[in-house]
Amino acid sequence: MEHLIFPELFSSEVKAFFTGKVPGDDLERIAEVASVDTRKIYLPVQRHTGTVHVVDADLEPAIADAVITRNRGILIGVRTADCVPILIHDRTTHVIGAVHAGWRGTAAAILKNTLRTMKDRFLSSPLNIVIAIGPAVRSSCYDVGYEVVESVQKATGEGDYVTVVGEKCFIDLQTANRYQALSMGVPEEHLWISEDCTSCLPDRYFSYRFSKGSTGKQGAFIKLV
Repeated sequence: MEHLIFPELFSSEVKAFFTGKVPGDDLERIAEVASVDTRKIYLPVQRHTGTVHVVDADLEPAIADAVITRNRGILIGVRTADCVPILIHDRTTHVIGAVHAGWRGTAAAILKNTLRTMKDRFLSSPLNIVIAIGPAVRSSCYDVGYEVVESVQKATGEGDYVTVVGEKCFIDLQTANRYQALSMGVPEEHLWISEDCTSCLPDRYFSYRFSKGSTGKQGAFIKLV
């Protein structure tokens, strides 16, 4: 059964959605949902970096883990399978963004970098930005080494996104990215976070953790209407 999430905080100026295992990253089906030609879908080459790519006329995929554009008619997106998918819209400057934030990207402040790029390139103000943080592996299913916690805390600051149980550390990357957005000045009421855990819902989502290895991808997509 097809699973699509359309966060309600986005205005009618954008078409923004997260996919589940079906349609996953099936570009033919995603093009139908977004009413675009598949040739107008832009997905970066993801490498768990802190790099942000601005899409103008050139649709050649670049190595990046965040994409922003002000071009209408282009659907931008990222693929995930436990990492945090994030969609962004500046309601005033009409800039949109899609972010892939695994622990390495979160430690590299990928969301902060995206918001800074929007400000520097398009004069975006965080007060006009809305952000949706999509389905990802939640803290109860995401135990990590202390070096991961330390790396994310350096970029984010301390917060309640880390839980220690015995000798195990658990981290909630959705909440860590929420902290990063708040630290950049995005209002609390402009943030939406999915409650779905990709690892807990293997029938609905692909999960690298649940499958213990190679798996498919779901996605996060946004375009200006």
